[in-house]
Amino acid sequence: MSASGGTKAIVAALAANLAIAVAKFVAFLFSGSSSMLAESVHSLADSGNQGLLLLGGKKAQREATPQHPFGYGRERYIYAFLVSIVLFSVGGMFAIYEGYEKIKHPHEITHWYWPVGVLVFAIIAETFSFRTAIKESNTIRGKQSWKEFVRHAKAPELPVVLLEDLGALVGLVLALIGVGLALGTGDGVWDGIGTLCIGILLIAIAIVLAAETKSLLLGEAAGVEDVRKIEAALVDGDTVPAIIHMRTLHLGPEELLVAAKIAVRHDETATEVAAAIDAAESRIREAVPIARVIYLEPDIYSETEAAKGADPEAAPGGPVPTAEH
Repeated sequence: MSASGGTKAIVAALAANLAIAVAKFVAFLFSGSSSMLAESVHSLADSGNQGLLLLGGKKAQREATPQHPFGYGRERYIYAFLVSIVLFSVGGMFAIYEGYEKIKHPHEITHWYWPVGVLVFAIIAETFSFRTAIKESNTIRGKQSWKEFVRHAKAPELPVVLLEDLGALVGLVLALIGVGLALGTGDGVWDGIGTLCIGILLIAIAIVLAAETKSLLLGEAAGVEDVRKIEAALVDGDTVPAIIHMRTLHLGPEELLVAAKIAVRHDETATEVAAAIDAAESRIREAVPIARVIYLEPDIYSETEAAKGADPEAAPGGPVPTAEH
């Protein structure tokens, strides 16, 4: 994901959420609608989330240090994980609590035009933000479905904004339904039910975000297409006839570590092996520009071993041998 594309989507979402949060809170003060209060807290939490994403992107740009030799690219994953926690605790749990209280102690909504007008305004603003996120995502999504994009994207910002905006739009519709039923029936319980549904929705989205970001924090390999490009770039059939085994790891959304044991011919000199490794590194970086850190270990080429194919269980990352007793 380009940093500019992600930042554009985040800023659009931040502007929309700040405006919506203020409008919803004003509507709550005039109408007493719990849905409006829950939605104003939701929008405020979303605004904080966008601030966290921007902060994470800024911190991730710091130069590598002796203590952190691979840089700070994973800061973006950490702050995206914090977003899921904020969405769960501040947005979801507050909405559930407020919905429960309103169901237990319902009261009539006054000045109905305030919540209805604000909800319509909020839907328009969130649609603009969602449209921006979709447009920026389409530039890098390729042929992936939206589900695959959210699950496999290495840059967390756009999936986070997409899910937040989707949750916000669905939440606004739920709030509008709750307020409408409360006004139509004269029973404030419906307003509380709408608020409760918003809380459940936010918690569900927060759980999805937490699960996907946790995977990135643990360390994910390069995508299938990038792995194929790296393998094709490594093996030239002459100086590097085969790959014995290879591992990749995302150090950040736009920084990839490649570690591989490559086969070289037994009669090559140290100078020739070194030249082969340098050439292989250049080919990898040309094929996959985000491959910034590359470690290649040479080993003697054997036609017998090559016939077995690449060893998927070779260390590092393979199964640990079981000690015999």
